[in-house]
Amino acid sequence: MKLTVVGCSGSGPGPTSPASCYLVEHDGFRLLLDLGNGAFGSLLGLVDPNTIDALFLSHLHADHCLDVAPFVVWHRYSGRSNGRKVPLYGPAGAERRLALAYDDADADLTDVFDFLTVTVGTSTIGPFAVETARAAHPIECHAIRLTAGGRSLVYTGDTGPTGRIVDLARGADVLLAEAAHPPTPGLPTGLHLTGREAGEHAADAGVGRLLLTHVPAWVDEIGQLFSASAVFSETELVRTGATYEI
Repeated sequence: MKLTVVGCSGSGPGPTSPASCYLVEHDGFRLLLDLGNGAFGSLLGLVDPNTIDALFLSHLHADHCLDVAPFVVWHRYSGRSNGRKVPLYGPAGAERRLALAYDDADADLTDVFDFLTVTVGTSTIGPFAVETARAAHPIECHAIRLTAGGRSLVYTGDTGPTGRIVDLARGADVLLAEAAHPPTPGLPTGLHLTGREAGEHAADAGVGRLLLTHVPAWVDEIGQLFSASAVFSETELVRTGATYEI
């Protein structure tokens, strides 16, 4: 598997990165994990949108799904689309939420997407064996484990601390984990991880490597890295455009 960071800024685009979007490739198949604010522009600099084989949305907050709208515009009006529908995996209600983002509740996006509802459990997407689990977040959000060629990647989506993420990530080669909360008191629970909590989840799951992502522009990203590294040494802070062989 190859992982490319298209966007990694938490809670919205930042001065150096779009919001969440990750390209995972294996055996010629290209899967996008999330497509947040600003990410479609960066995606254009990396691949031809025609080559995206599927899109998985962890949840329906704007910083993880809003650039579905320009994806639709490109396919409808660029004159470059091959007309092939893209399978879109998302929580219940994704079709209506994305229609509202694009135009209004009556907008029909089924000329571009084949909408498929994600449920907790196991399935396949292209060459990937897929396992999903509910993250700890105020709205329905799914963490995902992708396995192919004997290697595995787990992406948390947005989550607060939960044993469900640890169980999903157990023994994975790479854990791509959000670390949006700074280590300050009084933060809401069931929303995001601190850097230290991401490191603790990685250690408890026995993963090979931790990649920290989704740090908002107003949070000290180096502090998040240090906090995670204090409990899990094999930790790296991702950057837009970075690639990883898994």
